[in-house]
Amino acid sequence: MKGLKKQILIAGAGGFIGSHLSWKLHKLGYSVKAVDIKWNDYLQKPHFSEKFTLDLRRFSNCLKATQGVDWVFNLASDMGGMGYISKVAADLMSDNFLINLNLLKASLKNNVSRYFFPSSACIYPKNLQLKTSHIGLKENDAYPADPDTFYGWEKLLSEKLCEAYAKDYGLDIRIARYHNIYGPYGTYDGGREKAPAALCRKIIKAPNPGKIEIWGDGKQTRSFCYIDDCVEGTLLLMQSSYHKPMNIGSDQLTSINHLTDLIIDISGKKISKFYKKNAPQGVRGRNADISNAKKILNWEPKVPLKDGLSATYHWIESQLKHKTK
Repeated sequence: MKGLKKQILIAGAGGFIGSHLSWKLHKLGYSVKAVDIKWNDYLQKPHFSEKFTLDLRRFSNCLKATQGVDWVFNLASDMGGMGYISKVAADLMSDNFLINLNLLKASLKNNVSRYFFPSSACIYPKNLQLKTSHIGLKENDAYPADPDTFYGWEKLLSEKLCEAYAKDYGLDIRIARYHNIYGPYGTYDGGREKAPAALCRKIIKAPNPGKIEIWGDGKQTRSFCYIDDCVEGTLLLMQSSYHKPMNIGSDQLTSINHLTDLIIDISGKKISKFYKKNAPQGVRGRNADISNAKKILNWEPKVPLKDGLSATYHWIESQLKHKTK
């Protein structure tokens, strides 16, 4: 990466995307200050130069975290899959917004030159996501605003907060709208896991032959972006001169049924599906239009869905085997 000084802060480096991003930058030879309130320890290989366990809801801790830092990647967030974000509202909104506000204020105080915020596909209006067929959400589809979750509203509000800091104080901002990032070294149980990891876990733990539960009717659609592609897109965006929110995701739409069938094929098992139609499932269909990323960053995902799912499946399988020993 060009234009970086010695110190980069990864806030939320104990989480899924944060740990992968931290590892990539550390591998490239940059000094990475890793900060989180807790550490999942899934990623065992070295991925930071310094490690601090800090609660970033406290402004004093954000001042400490951003001291001597040139670029800030704010990946710190209370989040999870649909089962989690559909239940938690007040704490999720207030904690996430407070972390972003504190880091923005601290970044100004400590003369940080560039600040990255990870937004989400959840910011898009629910009325544009009522059908399973979907050509892709463009960045300017965000308004008039009407996200379907409090999580989406918080992300949208935090986008505007970042834009306000850029307008009033000149802070150099980059915003990515992530679309269903998945891969190994992330949460796969406990209620916060997202669909690919949850389905992998269910299929791994199912007998052969067996059956697994699918939330909804399985016809709901999404696009899924592998973590390595996400990290590459994030770094290209951070290096670019583009200041507006940008979709980082895949434009290859797939149903939950098809996603499940791909994982079953990877497993080699004989698995049937049954449906829990009253379970949380979010919008009916969501896809990413990544025209801007292709044009401006010369970026698009490279990892085929089945390859990414295979890597995810076998990593989760290894974790579950380790737990049973």
